[in-house]
Amino acid sequence: MKLLVTGGAGFIGSNFIRYIFEKYPSYKIINYDKLTYAGNPDNLKDVENNPHYKFIKGDICDFKLVSKHIKNADAVINFAAETHVDRSILNAGDFIKTDVNGTFSLLEASRAYKISKFVHISTDEVYGSILKGSFKETSPISPNSPYSAAKASSDLLVRSYFRTYGLPAVITRCSNNYGPFQYPEKLIPLFVTNALDGKDLPLYGDGKNVRDWLYVIDHCRAIDIVLHKGENGEVYNIGGGVEMTNIDITKLILKILGKPQSLIKKVSDRPGHDRRYSIDCSKLKKLGYKPLYTFEKALKETVKWYVENERIWRRLKNSGFDKYYKLQYKK
Repeated sequence: MKLLVTGGAGFIGSNFIRYIFEKYPSYKIINYDKLTYAGNPDNLKDVENNPHYKFIKGDICDFKLVSKHIKNADAVINFAAETHVDRSILNAGDFIKTDVNGTFSLLEASRAYKISKFVHISTDEVYGSILKGSFKETSPISPNSPYSAAKASSDLLVRSYFRTYGLPAVITRCSNNYGPFQYPEKLIPLFVTNALDGKDLPLYGDGKNVRDWLYVIDHCRAIDIVLHKGENGEVYNIGGGVEMTNIDITKLILKILGKPQSLIKKVSDRPGHDRRYSIDCSKLKKLGYKPLYTFEKALKETVKWYVENERIWRRLKNSGFDKYYKLQYKK
């Protein structure tokens, strides 16, 4: 099978490419990535010489270039997106351009070249916040940030291309991912790397926002299942089954690193901050999905990766990253 993986130099995309080559060594992969701040060539150093791997630097909004490479693929896995809520609050335009217009470009090219499967990677944030119970795939979407609104819009586009044109597409909505190679702006890698440097860990509000945490390798396994077994036109929730508050995650990171809780710094809550995310994954489980990694073991492995790979994250944090966060957490 020939896969076009968009956003493959990012956190989840790079882990997925590595996972696919380990499980299906005969598969061919075109990694199509714009290499924005979150796309890191270092993430795939270990596969760049694989004869079945090809990298193309390109924007998914570039219909002509996208079409050139989609025509050589059997399936598209769309990871390409602006994903960080904080950045969407500061500059929503980039999110509309990439997440909505870019998805439209991919859908048009996929329709033109009769792609056999289009897997669109989305987020549980499109459902909004829920205080009790869990969202199912049939739950109404109610996004509360520019990021989640952009992703919800792209989901609706994908659905429309299945209903209107018969494009063989599926949508996955995952919970909060963590693991190796994650860009150090998200909670776990930000707090791990800050703690290693003895810097403050900026915790929003009271820290009691709840998220379901999904180890990235389990996410890759789930996408694999959806790619090969998912029913066209369907949505599949992907969760880790581990709900924890941000404050508990923060304390656990400090405990693993042997750092003091005095590093925790409460900062003003961000606008539209959802209180709790929770998704029901029973639909995907019927296809054979079950998380294999326990949270405590996977988190320790993740922390260990950042401890042992300072070269990778240090370069990212030194390239204008701290300037952005000084602006974001100045309150």
